[in-house]
Amino acid sequence: MSDRLHYEAGFHVSWERFHRDARSLAARLHGPGQPEWKAVVAITRGGMVPGCIIARELGLRVVETISVASYAHKDQGALQLLKAPDAALMGDGSGILVVDDLVDTGRTLAFIRERYPKAHLAVVYAKPQGAALADTYIAEVAQDSWIYLPWDMGLVYVDPLTRKGNSE
Repeated sequence: MSDRLHYEAGFHVSWERFHRDARSLAARLHGPGQPEWKAVVAITRGGMVPGCIIARELGLRVVETISVASYAHKDQGALQLLKAPDAALMGDGSGILVVDDLVDTGRTLAFIRERYPKAHLAVVYAKPQGAALADTYIAEVAQDSWIYLPWDMGLVYVDPLTRKGNSE
């Protein structure tokens, strides 16, 4: 693979697509057979955007965060709980909707499931290795893909493959 095509190995998500997929996740979490949610708990930082979208769609005003660090750029490290949500709210997790942008290996979701066994774990995107740990997700992405989320990207000019027929 050439250097100029390195970005094509990833899964690129626009703001519009992410918003649509987060709303689709909210729709799956609403209606008959779903619990009456008490709160959304967003896993920082990636879960904050879908957490807010889902809270809006489901009419939930209680939005809390949990911060679990496992990544240093693209490398996995030891899990650390940096901030726990309100203990009185969480209990065993009953009625709590924990939201993240994606599940990769599943380590973060397993860490949260251990602490809040009755919480519902919902993610927008799931890779096969961690998909079984999510109770609900919208789309599966190949394990070897890097998911480029809109808050991690900026618009830049890209050179065409050839200058032939293109002005310089």
